[in-house]
Amino acid sequence: MNETHSVMNETNPLRRLPAVSRVLEEAALVEARQSYGLAAVTAAVRQVLAEMRQRLQAGQTLDTEELAPAHLAQQALLHLRRQCGPSLRPVINATGIVLHTNLGRAPLSEAAAQAAYEAARSYVNLELDLHGGQRSHRQEHVRQALCRLSGAEWATVVNNCAAATILVLRAVAGGGKEVLVSRGQLIEIGGSFRIPEIMAVSGATLREVGTTNITRLSDYERATGPQTAAAMRIHTSNYRLRGFTRTVALEDLVSWARRRQLAVIDDIGSGLAVDLSPWGLTGEPILSSSIRAGADLVVCSGDKLLGGPQAGLILGRKEWLERIERDPFFRAVRPDKMTLAALTATLQHYEDPALALNHVPVLRLLTTPAEQLQARCQSLLERLQSRSFPAAMQVLAQTAYAGGGSLPEIALPTYVLQIRPHQGSEEEWAYRLRMGEPPVIARRAQGCLWLDLRTVFPYQEDMLIQRLCQVAQSLAGPLDSP
Repeated sequence: MNETHSVMNETNPLRRLPAVSRVLEEAALVEARQSYGLAAVTAAVRQVLAEMRQRLQAGQTLDTEELAPAHLAQQALLHLRRQCGPSLRPVINATGIVLHTNLGRAPLSEAAAQAAYEAARSYVNLELDLHGGQRSHRQEHVRQALCRLSGAEWATVVNNCAAATILVLRAVAGGGKEVLVSRGQLIEIGGSFRIPEIMAVSGATLREVGTTNITRLSDYERATGPQTAAAMRIHTSNYRLRGFTRTVALEDLVSWARRRQLAVIDDIGSGLAVDLSPWGLTGEPILSSSIRAGADLVVCSGDKLLGGPQAGLILGRKEWLERIERDPFFRAVRPDKMTLAALTATLQHYEDPALALNHVPVLRLLTTPAEQLQARCQSLLERLQSRSFPAAMQVLAQTAYAGGGSLPEIALPTYVLQIRPHQGSEEEWAYRLRMGEPPVIARRAQGCLWLDLRTVFPYQEDMLIQRLCQVAQSLAGPLDSP
């Protein structure tokens, strides 16, 4: 009987597939029913078995492990997570780009993430004065910390920098008043965010001054008229002009604007709050410097070099900020309790700049010495070699960039682990790494995968090795267990 059954399996490989009911008995799927329900789990198993059936019918050879109920159950779990689970998932960022916009920009500090979690899971005193028992303003949770950090008279927060820019322009130049902007600063950043279009939405009128490469104070003077309300300086966050260029220093622009009774708006972009020049990271305006130079209103992002959650920060003179907070549009873009909790915790790190460099992940990642990255890459290579990983590997010196429209001219010295797989193309490897759990996002070049550990947290290294071995196993057969 056993011999007959064996012959039938050889002549009809489809008989090697286990029944749906058998796969459903696996402990992983029994547990999954509590989260996804029996119907969804069963559908995932049927889908996995259908895919295996198609591969067998196409003449592919599948080993016993691939057809084992335990392996099929794990594949069904992956299907469930992709189809029924949240589409927004944590990933391992092995690109080396610290502020990767497509990957959510700044990772929060442990304290900021915990603060957001605690705020999300419970009631909080969002707009309640615990001392007096009266209603309060949600901005009070961050206002004083922002003023201490920047030296500003007043501060407020909205949900992103575009909203902050619109509110500032509505307050200063709404109703068609003119705002002077150098032609060399009419930027477009990711997602087709263009300053001229933001001006139009706000109701302000854009008045271009100077030329793309040369703007002098006399250009602002000639462009000023009875409808002029402000001059705006915009940091060219994702590009630089080189060669025969000239711009007006913020201090000179402020001095001139005071004489003409005009407001000065300074969009500094990334929200850098500490001096990173000791690490060779220059070219970004510092928040407190803009306030000291006398700008009436300063806007920046919270989730770039500041290292906090997505937010638009507005700082400056109290009279302007109070006008902004009275704008009906302000309520439409106010931050929620999780954003305020995370931002408050992030700002607390900056009470001591040394603490910020240690605790704010963005700052820590940007200032990691290349030698440390080299040592980590070498360790990763050796750990993979000990598992007979099927690829040619070497540690290479490379460069990376901050990303997120920050520090565009600064090439960060780094090291990468270059992997040239023995089987499968780098495109196939990159795809399979993205589609697993957790997804791994790597660089690709010269037919190889490049893993830059600058943006891989140490606690993720074991998961990274596991994911690499999973992909190798799916393409080249079993590996030693990681």
